[in-house]
Amino acid sequence: MSEPALELAGLHRRFRTAAGELHVLRGAELRLMPGECVALVGPSGAGKSTLLHCAGLLERPDEGAVRIAGRDCGTMSEADRTRQRLASLGFVYQFHHLLPEFSALENAMMPQLIAGRPRAEAAKRAADLLARVGLSARADHRPARLSGGEQQRVAIVRAVANSPRVLLADEPTGNLDPRTADAVFGELMALVRNTGLAALVATHNPEIAARMDRTLVLKDGVLSQT
Repeated sequence: MSEPALELAGLHRRFRTAAGELHVLRGAELRLMPGECVALVGPSGAGKSTLLHCAGLLERPDEGAVRIAGRDCGTMSEADRTRQRLASLGFVYQFHHLLPEFSALENAMMPQLIAGRPRAEAAKRAADLLARVGLSARADHRPARLSGGEQQRVAIVRAVANSPRVLLADEPTGNLDPRTADAVFGELMALVRNTGLAALVATHNPEIAARMDRTLVLKDGVLSQT
């Protein structure tokens, strides 16, 4: 059996508030395998985004370990964590966050250029990925000329452009109408299946959650499987 692409072990996260300490994560455990797509569900305010931020090395847990491909990220410096994010993690959010002054192709190239890939190679990979999600004809369009579904497809392509081990998605279809959401999620699933990427997807949509390999529920700080 291959090792987990992402492992969370005994994760705790607390915040101080005017009303006292808020214990958002209480010993969260997760093993996410390559090629697996897992839904993360729970009520608003349950801490899904906090869990994704800890898993994505955007914030540090108060206790516990985050391991990517077996490597413990807890003792890394901030510079090393940044390098690990760039090399191993992809992020998709509810809003696409595309750079408005750049085309779809240029937006998809950006993470590769930051990682040091030659421009010609970055352009070829970006074009190939855009073709996979049916956007070859829109590659030279800026975000304002793309539909909501097309914008989110570009955001997904950008997230996987550096061939990460793990994709973390926070309500990736939350701003889309049901029909478009279904199509965009289908493209995301296809990329996961075709590349061996591991994906953890926070969603409020039960129909989308049901299409994934399994579902984890975060409630009262506790992460459990349905």
